[in-house]
Amino acid sequence: MSDGEEIVRVEKERWNERIQKWEEKTETLLAKSPERKNPFTTLSGIEVKRLYTKEDRAREDEELPGEFPYTRGIRPTMYRSRLWTMRQYAGFGTAEETNQRFHYLLKQGQTGLSVAFDLPTQIGYDSDDPMATGEVGKVGVAIDSLQDMEALFAGIPLDKVSTSMTINAPAAILLAMYIAVGEKQGVKPHQLRGTIQNDILKEYVARGTYIFPPKPSMRLITDIFAYCAKEVPKWNTISISGYHIREAGSTAVQEVAFTLANGIAYVEAALKAGLEVDQFAPRLSFFFNAHNHFFEEIAKFRAARRLWAKIMRERFHASNERSLQLRFHTQTGGSTLTAQQPDNNIVRVTLQALAAVLGGTQSLHTNSRDEALALPTEESARIALRTQQIIAYESGVADTVDPLGGSYFIEALTDQIEQAALEYIEKIDAMGGAVQAIEQGFMQGEIRRTALDTQRKIESGEEVVVGVNRFRLEQEEQPGLMRVDPQIATQQIEKLKRVRSQRDAGKVKACLDRLKQAAQTSENLMPRILEAVKAYATVGEICHTLRGVFGEYQSV
Repeated sequence: MSDGEEIVRVEKERWNERIQKWEEKTETLLAKSPERKNPFTTLSGIEVKRLYTKEDRAREDEELPGEFPYTRGIRPTMYRSRLWTMRQYAGFGTAEETNQRFHYLLKQGQTGLSVAFDLPTQIGYDSDDPMATGEVGKVGVAIDSLQDMEALFAGIPLDKVSTSMTINAPAAILLAMYIAVGEKQGVKPHQLRGTIQNDILKEYVARGTYIFPPKPSMRLITDIFAYCAKEVPKWNTISISGYHIREAGSTAVQEVAFTLANGIAYVEAALKAGLEVDQFAPRLSFFFNAHNHFFEEIAKFRAARRLWAKIMRERFHASNERSLQLRFHTQTGGSTLTAQQPDNNIVRVTLQALAAVLGGTQSLHTNSRDEALALPTEESARIALRTQQIIAYESGVADTVDPLGGSYFIEALTDQIEQAALEYIEKIDAMGGAVQAIEQGFMQGEIRRTALDTQRKIESGEEVVVGVNRFRLEQEEQPGLMRVDPQIATQQIEKLKRVRSQRDAGKVKACLDRLKQAAQTSENLMPRILEAVKAYATVGEICHTLRGVFGEYQSV
């Protein structure tokens, strides 16, 4: 045995002796004062050990920020150079009302826009459609035609802000409208920056705002990939979303696994459509939830980043560094908000936002305290934005890159989440991929099982929710809530009538006919959709045209 090996052996023996003495001391103390519960676990059921040491790290090599596999962040300097984008989600009522909220938030220091659309828009119905009754402008802004989109961004220079749009089945239509508004402002498509969610697979899994069956839906997505690669190169063509998977009841591990499995399916679809991986992969982005278990969430973000980098390099042989980098937006957990004692939600959101920042997010939305009761008031939206600003400018957590890197607990938890997520991905691969797993109900079943287990724990008190199953108040104070004017639907329908009476009906029909013909071929549909949008064809008319060719998806 060499001198070096002897030194290592002696040091290991000393370390083991120290650990043994520590454990003996701890057992003595536990006899007098038992631990609060056993076992301690994360929300994914991963056991949390009493103590983590260097022995719990799976790797000895030191990873650096901005270097493969990007566990510690996608940029070497992270927030020391540029803070995350503070992108508050907003949208309600009419386009004019939402435009006022956008201007208010920008004046308060918000650095990016994020649009919430109402349910009829999300599933491709105009405001005067019987299917839209009672839902116009309720959970987001009503957008029927290009005129609404013009009003939504009035006075907002689209070459100066980036915009995220939470839209999926009709994503191509809303993107086309955004491009058309930009052109009316004199902003060329290559100057536009932003993201469309455009993630239909998670709609089948967790959310339900789908229109078309999977195959034509995937075709629309890859058409957007190809079109934007040439015409709108700064646009993120998809935001592959784990957020709604988590909101439906998944664990952190399932959120990572199912999101990345869907990401794999999109990459495979694009390759099958004839695109080169480095042609579209740099503009893929992700959208994650920030839930309650602080350390598990930080580790989740790190694990997802590392796993995606390996998938892109090893499975898809991507060579562009940006193709390997998982860039993501985070929203704090809507399902964690409580109607009881709503001010408690400010604390929850602060911890969740801090986890997202420590996990290396590129942009962030912080939920408002009253969202379990209604759309947020202006005051609540301001407090939510101020939460991000205090973290950014007062806490010091943005002053160094990956401040929790090297934590024995974080490193071990990152490894465990990565391994557990990889096992799920391998199961999904064995089924033939994400689309087949969804068609077989696998992801839905796993989420349903987890959601029921969580609900059981909350009802039994095993999982504590402050203000709900513990520390309740006998009498709750009701805060002032925002209410959407019930006359909005009438106003929106009248506006839609005016658009239809003033536009060139023959031109609209010709555009829709050309779109229908193109949908029956393999032609890229984005130019045809853009043409129809500019003629003031409505969301409902364009979706109805495509329904006539593609049909509608019926859930199993």
